[in-house]
Amino acid sequence: MSRLVIISNSPQETYDLGRRLGILLPASFFLALQGELGGGKTCFTRGLVAAVSPESAHMVASPTFAIMNEYPGQTPIYHFDFYRLTSPHEIVELGFEDYFTTNGICVAEWSERLEQLLPVDHLRITFEHAGDDLRKITMESDSTKGNSMLEMF
Repeated sequence: MSRLVIISNSPQETYDLGRRLGILLPASFFLALQGELGGGKTCFTRGLVAAVSPESAHMVASPTFAIMNEYPGQTPIYHFDFYRLTSPHEIVELGFEDYFTTNGICVAEWSERLEQLLPVDHLRITFEHAGDDLRKITMESDSTKGNSMLEMF
């Protein structure tokens, strides 16, 4: 397993981290975001979208009530928020797993709710409060694509 731990000192640094990763991401990649409310997941996603689909960057917001937001671009981004869902069965019932195999990039907040639906090739990113605006951001992978992403980062 590959692992990288980064301390972000501000929302801007979290945004910049997402932007930096977005520059490296290939199409058909899956990011599994985890962490508490207010941990920086959406801020990170805003930076990622700014790098991958800049024409859609202004649209990024937490999709908590919509469950999924799509950000169009040369490589579309599918931004999920599974906070309100309680089981993988609900995800299947809504048909969201179909997006996991597209040419777009999937970003799933509260990805721990996916359980066995989580694609084998993914990068898990955990956001933890570390005081005030500080965030401990841990990127982990035990897949070939995810490990390559961490090595390039």
